[in-house]
Amino acid sequence: MAEDKPDVAWRVIGGLVGLATGWAARKVLGFVWVKATGKEAPVDPESPEVTMGEAIGYAVLMGVGMSVAQIVVNRTAKKRYDAWKSVKSVTPGQ
Repeated sequence: MAEDKPDVAWRVIGGLVGLATGWAARKVLGFVWVKATGKEAPVDPESPEVTMGEAIGYAVLMGVGMSVAQIVVNRTAKKRYDAWKSVKSVTPGQ
């Protein structure tokens, strides 16, 4: 049975999309944190100066928010890439 080779173009695109998504989601979630709490996001949630509730809340927001952003963006990007790839593979005149 022939082994499928990974699509190098998608791996590169997926990696770049992942980096951009992580950066953007962190910025958006930081903004949400400031609007919700009225305080800047903790730089070091493990610091004794940050309350336990604040550290846990920040961790939950970032964990869930980053995961949701990655899922939505990766699925959308993959769907668009597959559509582009299928259109590109159709030869004119057929």
